[in-house]
Amino acid sequence: MKAQMYSIDGKATREVELPPQFSAVVRPDLIARAAISDQTRHYQPKGNDPRAGMETSARYKGRKEDFGSGKNKGTAIRPREILPKGRLGKVKRIPSAVKGRRAHPPHVNKIIIERMNRKEYRIALISAIAATSHKSTVEARGHKVHVALPIIFDNSFEALTKTSQVERAITPFVGDDLARCRKPKLRTGVRKRKGGRTYPKSVIIAVASDAPVLRAARNIAGVDVVKVSGLTVEKLAPGAKAGRLAIYTEAALAEIAKIQ
Repeated sequence: MKAQMYSIDGKATREVELPPQFSAVVRPDLIARAAISDQTRHYQPKGNDPRAGMETSARYKGRKEDFGSGKNKGTAIRPREILPKGRLGKVKRIPSAVKGRRAHPPHVNKIIIERMNRKEYRIALISAIAATSHKSTVEARGHKVHVALPIIFDNSFEALTKTSQVERAITPFVGDDLARCRKPKLRTGVRKRKGGRTYPKSVIIAVASDAPVLRAARNIAGVDVVKVSGLTVEKLAPGAKAGRLAIYTEAALAEIAKIQ
């Protein structure tokens, strides 16, 4: 499988042989599982203080003749604060009381990460890479593209140091898709009061090493730039849907060939 290579001026230079990973079978089921597994790794464990709602003098007095009992007081016998001279305080400690403990609080030992076998994840990653070369799959995600995929730049692209240079290089290929991602999607309901804006994902740029383009391209709306060693299924398939628009450098192809 071959693809056209371009210079930063937008001119086609030569054809390059793509690694066999681009010819792999696309498995949407594995890609979705792996993307969800990546998403769960961002979750923060939740839990409460084991003594929450219990730091009070309130106690339950079950003996009817006990000093300070609620017997014959016309009130429900519940754990109440201890007051001088046997008087009844406010109900505390139980879940139905004000500032009482929670009945079923979250626990920090709850398993919230959706784990996946290492070999199975590798297959999903290779499958997600292969999906970036299928134009029909990429367009099905909503991307606007009018060139053959995948888009390959020569290694001079990694040396770009300014955001304007990166935009000038990729606009002839993905300009329509970049314009699509500058318009936020407004949420409705309660979500509108909590930010209420989401921006679509555009192109992902994969490079081989710590190149200057990593900083130059990171501020473009909708664009993600990563090293091949940092590629994840979540980045290649946002929302667990395969076929993200992608740009690779020639050196990145050599790194992708090492993924087994």
